Amino acid sequence: MTRAVSSRADPLARGETMNNFESLCRQFADLLGGKPEAQNGVCSVGLHRRFSVTVQGRPATSVRPADLLFESLDASGNALNLGEIAILEEEVPGFMWSLTQQGIIVSGLHNHWIYTVPNILYIHLQSVEPPLRFAQKVARAFSALQSPPSSS
Repeated sequence: MTRAVSSRADPLARGETMNNFESLCRQFADLLGGKPEAQNGVCSVGLHRRFSVTVQGRPATSVRPADLLFESLDASGNALNLGEIAILEEEVPGFMWSLTQQGIIVSGLHNHWIYTVPNILYIHLQSVEPPLRFAQKVARAFSALQSPPSSS
């Protein structure tokens, strides 16, 4: 049996143009201070943390991401918003408090790598709400970090 895809879940099926989604994606990225990438109904913004880190004594720049995205935009303007941000151990309490006080779910906090100096963790966050509201909340929470993520 074939199930019909609800036009409410797919912004393109509702007659919205890709330009509207891309415009929303640009606004999302602007609020976060990054560059947008819109592809297949997913808007992502890749940022980087600005601190030096070594893994097993070697300089490592790829281990400091701050990736935020939204997808599954519905007719009400709500989307699934997700993020993963590299965070210094001493930043955890303030950043986590700022996120949770704004209603963002912190769904994970863990390490990826061992033998890092300094010790870095990765915090996962999520919400279902308008993506621009999520971006505003995350941008506010960035003030709890020693240095906010940037696109360069």
